[in-house]
Amino acid sequence: MRPQLNNAIVSILFIALGGPAILLVYLPFWLTRFRIPADEPLWQMVAAFAMIVAGLVPLFESADRFVRFGRGTLVPLMATQHLVVSGLYRRLRNPMYAGVLVSLAGETILLRSIAMAVGLATALAGFHLFVCLYEEPVLTRRYGEEYLHYKRNVPRWLPRSTPWTSESRR
Repeated sequence: MRPQLNNAIVSILFIALGGPAILLVYLPFWLTRFRIPADEPLWQMVAAFAMIVAGLVPLFESADRFVRFGRGTLVPLMATQHLVVSGLYRRLRNPMYAGVLVSLAGETILLRSIAMAVGLATALAGFHLFVCLYEEPVLTRRYGEEYLHYKRNVPRWLPRSTPWTSESRR
């Protein structure tokens, strides 16, 4: 139980102080001071808040899944011991990144900020490059054929319409 608690703490700190918080809290605050335009229609605010909340779901679901089933953390230096291919990972290889992008898009709509739109585009490009150039090669080396099989069956960015099933249900 102790390693699982430590992994949970590391993952929570990474979310609160690392990449997700930088993109979703610190950078938007720096760029906009979270000032919502006074003429923001209510429907647009509600839609933007719904996107923000909906995007956070995969982030927290992934953190929980990495700790409980993967026996690791969200931090690449403290990676999972097992390949996680359950939950949202049955439909999409990168639900965490996709969720952060959805939340960031919601913030961009809510705050109507060109700087935020540039940040969203930069985050999208950065995530794509990171996944293609670092994460996928590392996962291939770490998990071998198990990851390659998963990669052949689950798309990187656009979710499958039906969940993928495999013998390995982590």
